[in-house]
Amino acid sequence: MIELLTEPLQYAFVSRALIAAILVGTVCSVLGVYVVLRGMAFLGDALAHTILPGVVGAFLLDLPLALGAIVVGILTALGIGFLTERGDLKEDTAIGVIFAGMFALGIAMLSASNNYSVDLAHFLFGNLLGVSQSDLLVIAGLSLLVLLTIAIFYKEFLVISFDSVLAATLRLPARFLNYLLLVLIAVTIVTALQVVGIALMLAMFVTPAATASLLTKRLPSMMGLAALFGILSSIVGVYASYYLNVASGAAVVLVATGFFIIAFLFAPQRGLVFRRN
Repeated sequence: MIELLTEPLQYAFVSRALIAAILVGTVCSVLGVYVVLRGMAFLGDALAHTILPGVVGAFLLDLPLALGAIVVGILTALGIGFLTERGDLKEDTAIGVIFAGMFALGIAMLSASNNYSVDLAHFLFGNLLGVSQSDLLVIAGLSLLVLLTIAIFYKEFLVISFDSVLAATLRLPARFLNYLLLVLIAVTIVTALQVVGIALMLAMFVTPAATASLLTKRLPSMMGLAALFGILSSIVGVYASYYLNVASGAAVVLVATGFFIIAFLFAPQRGLVFRRN
């Protein structure tokens, strides 16, 4: 049994993948609680796809992929916030237009490269076992930045997420906080890009947080449980990827989905099995 746990760790690329997955599982799950509570899942998915032109542009210019992704991600987040704030279009319409246009632009740019299918698969589905030492440092730095920002603005995010009237009464800078949350989502997407890719990004935001929401209604507990599920999903997913020879990002997401199904069925008082009884 011990050998099953230690054998993969003999390889440096597996150890890096495990650390990267744990970092991403933690930061995505904690921030994902706000995404779930505020009904921002579609926005998170859209942002994940709209960074594709930045990633492809950096790839074609031989620049760090994270640089292109973070620049385009932040600009897109601010653009979505601006369009939504104006009120000329419904929020989902504005997001849908930007989502489709930016993703199509990324695919068009990518088609100019020589290895279209291989590179597209790398961007869409991630390459967890290919995380380098420099990638790991970027992931660690961005994860720490996001978690630190959440800790600093925890009370403010709590108020604007649950009670907009109280936020106005307290004269909180709601506009700034909303934009900051969008930027944090964009930065987290860049952090998770190498691990699960664009296509599976939404699952890491939503699934652990949704699982935790079935077990508790207190925000601190929800964040703690979401992080726990994210970490466990990452660890089990990496080992499953190694032993079963399946895509690492997909394995992480499938494990997270398994935790959600278990909670949906057996959560105390709220699970489907308990409700039927």
